[in-house]
Formats: sequence, structure tokens, C-alpha cells
Amino acid sequence: MPTKDARRLRVGVLGCGPIAQFAHLESAVKARNADLYAICDAAPDLLARMGATYEPTKAYADYDAMLADPEVEAVVVAISDSFHVPMAIRALEAGKPVLCEKPLGVNVEEVEALKKVVERTGLTLQVGHMKRFDPGLEAAEKFIQTEMGQMLSLKAWYCDSTHRYTMTDAVQPLPITSKLARKPSENPKADLRRYFMLAHGSHLVDTARFLCGEITEVRARLLERFGAYSWFVETSFANGVLGHLDLTVAVRMDWFEGFQLYGENGSIIAKTYNPWYFKSSDVEIFSEKDATYHRPLGADGHFFRRQLEGFTDTVLNGVPQRGANIDDGLASVRAMAAIAESARSGKSVRVADMQGAV
Repeated sequence: MPTKDARRLRVGVLGCGPIAQFAHLESAVKARNADLYAICDAAPDLLARMGATYEPTKAYADYDAMLADPEVEAVVVAISDSFHVPMAIRALEAGKPVLCEKPLGVNVEEVEALKKVVERTGLTLQVGHMKRFDPGLEAAEKFIQTEMGQMLSLKAWYCDSTHRYTMTDAVQPLPITSKLARKPSENPKADLRRYFMLAHGSHLVDTARFLCGEITEVRARLLERFGAYSWFVETSFANGVLGHLDLTVAVRMDWFEGFQLYGENGSIIAKTYNPWYFKSSDVEIFSEKDATYHRPLGADGHFFRRQLEGFTDTVLNGVPQRGANIDDGLASVRAMAAIAESARSGKSVRVADMQGAV
């Protein structure tokens, strides 16, 4: 067992499906400063299986009952995208800080409503953009803040692979599913353009914002061929940096994700792996100061556990929030909606003006 802090956050996880099994339940068990106190799921068979496996103190079939438990100090929302906002609001209204899976929402208006609740309650809400806790990307961001000087341009790409499930199935345990699982009224995969943008585009957009700041305008083109979708997005940032984002699902090759960032006093080249390998990005930071490449090892690549620990540090100790906050989550949804609108219209779209669904 990992070494635990004396004072730990008692976490309740909503949802016992695959994302909880692969990421959040284990993270709460392994986190140095948190405990898996409670789990909640509408499917009784799934709840029983995960209860027997992870041994939380409490198991709830009813979300309101878990929220009413005074021993539950925070909630991880690990369910389908369309449920994120309403379940996060219920937790905040019950006085519980929230770590919510990405994307934060599926349209701008619902996330704006969530922001009002966050501001009114004053509670911490963190979005599960776990790549912000990738040690390689953290090293890149530190170089940007301390040494790079002015940034010039960013090229970033996120390309899912036709072979990703063959490869991840070899390293992941078989997920436990249930016929009694509660599902959205509409099939999220009925519109693949929207599904791929929400599932994958949210990572690409947040990584770009993490590195270069606010995205102000996008001009996107989308090509669909042989069942593949490729978005090329010309991106403007508030600080004047030029950007090009490539979201392609799926390439006929290995998983391909990373970025190149050019600046005044150096450059960064990064290769990011499929997240289920729990391997930190390979990042080469070139410093003009000593004309040397620096490459951090990033041995601890459990981004999901590290993001929970960061969230907990904020909730328990008031440490400034390192993860994506409500404004980051809202900006990501706006940017994705703007990309989708630009691809439809063929025109540039100002992100700040964007409303509606992704």
C-alpha cells in the first residue's frame, strides 16, 4: 500500500463503470491524501462487484443518499458526459467539492449555469483534464513560465489510432459492465463528429490552453473519408501566439499525440502516449541559454492519481488550484463549440461569442 498522509479527504465516487474502474477508484485507493470512502452506482450488480474489489466504507445505490452523508467530503463525477453538469450541481448544492470528468459539459449554457453555482457556493470544482498532471507537460509549462520568454507558435496534434483498443486491451483489466447501468436518453455515439470532439478534442484544446493561454479565435476545416475524421484548426491566442491543432480520429498507425512549441529562448518537442499506459510524455526542452536539450524522466505517470492529489491539496489545505477550474472547463467547451461551428460554416469564429452545443 502507498504511504498515506495523516489527514485524508474522504471521497465519494459517482459511477462504477469503465472510466471509474480504469482511473478513479484506483486513484482514490492509492492517493497519499485521499481515501475511497464511498461509491455510488444505479446498477446493483456493478455496485456490489466494485464494493467487493475496492472495499469502500460505504456503497450507495442512491446519489442523494451519498450526498447526504456528512462523512463524504468531496465527490468524483465519473459518468456519461451529459450527466456531468447536473450531477456536479447537486454535489455543490450539498456542500461537496467536485472533481468532474472531462468534458465538463456538452453545451455552453449548461456550463455557464454550473459556473454560477460554483461562484455562489465558493467550493472547489476541478475538471478532469488529467494531462495537466503529466510530469512531462508540467516540465514544459514550467519552462514556458520561467525561461522561454515570448512564445511564437504552437503545433499540437491528437490522433487516435485504429489499433488503440488492441493495444490497450493488452494492458488493461477487463472492465466490468452491467445491463442495469443508467445510460443517457440519446446514444452519445450517434453523432460521431460531436462524440469525437467531446471525447478527444477536449484533451487537445485544454493542452493548447495549458501551454499557451486563452484561445480567442478559430478557423477549422473538417474532412471525412473512409470512416476517419480530420479537423485542422487555425488557432489564435490572446497573447498573439499562432496555433495549429490537428484532431484526427483515427489514423492508420500508432497513437500519435504531441506538440512543438517555439519561443524566444528555446523550443519544446513533446510526444504523448495513450493515457492507459500511465507513461509520462517524452518532452525535449531546448534551452538557448546553454544550447542543451533537457529531458525529464517523469517517472510517476499516474496522471489520474496525481490530479486527485492536487484537487485534495486545494480542498484540504487551500493550495492554489493546479488543475483545470470552472473557467478552464467553460473555455474548453466554448472552443470546441467554436471549432464545430467553424467547420460547418467555413468562417472564423470568435470563441468568446460562442453559445450552444458542441
